Order: sequence, then structure tokens, then C-alpha cells
Amino acid sequence: MTGPRHADRPSHVARFTSANTSEGSPLNPDTLEVAPGTIHESVQGWVPKLATEEELRIALEKAFDYRGDVTLTLKDNSKIEGYLFDRTTGPSLATSFVRVLPKDSSQKLKIAYADIAALAFTGRDTAAGKSWEAWVGKYWEKKAAGEGDLNLQPESLE
Repeated sequence: MTGPRHADRPSHVARFTSANTSEGSPLNPDTLEVAPGTIHESVQGWVPKLATEEELRIALEKAFDYRGDVTLTLKDNSKIEGYLFDRTTGPSLATSFVRVLPKDSSQKLKIAYADIAALAFTGRDTAAGKSWEAWVGKYWEKKAAGEGDLNLQPESLE
């Protein structure tokens, strides 16, 4: 003797099929909440003022999210240009650090926030203008223009 499967019970079938299209249903695509996308502000070329500890911390967070090289000027007037790939925030500037891959070296540097005098977003943002929407828009423009060798492959980063 076999009975109906658990998934075939009316209470389950209606939930996952078109039998349940009432307003407010968690599976109704017309009522699903859509989260907004991330907005990336353009900081390429920006040289922030680092007058306060809070301004330094905010600028270094933006540098961490930046997809290009930055130039750090240290308090001893030396400059380091490279990609800021990591940071550790502590209760003070002396216990907070950034890690940088210098442009001219393969050595990873660890620099205390307290040692940073200035910051500049000097490198090109490699992902600027490379959103999915921009890419699809270019694809459809080329297709409408009659280009024949179109394929759905990402563009080269170089």
C-alpha cells in the first residue's frame, strides 16, 4: 500500500505551482523584494584630505574597495604606489594596518595607518564602466549594427 508522496499533498502543490498566485505569496515574482545594486562612486584621481582620523579611515576603506592603484605618501616623505589589497582596523591608527602590493615589486608591504600622511587614487580603475548592464548594452548595439562575429564572451581586461 502506497499513499501520496509528501510533495504531492495539496498543501505543498499549491505553494509551488500556479495554483497559488495570490498577492503577498513569498514565491510570487511580482511581489518579491528586489534589493538595489551597489553604487560605485568614482574615486579615480581623487586626493582626499586626511585632516582627521575618521577621514583617514574612510579614505582607506574606499582605497580598499578601489580596483586600481593608489599612491600612499608616508610621514617620512617616501611614496608607495600599488594595489591596496587588505586592511586590518584596530582601535587606534597605530594598531590599524593596510597591506599593499607595490607596482614595482612583488613584495607585500604592511603599513600602519599612523604612518600615512597622504593618499591619492592614481591608477586607472580597471572595472570602471564594466558593469553587466554596460556590457549587455554594447552587445545589443553591435548586434543591431549587424556585426556578425558576436559571442557572449567577456572583454579582455587589457
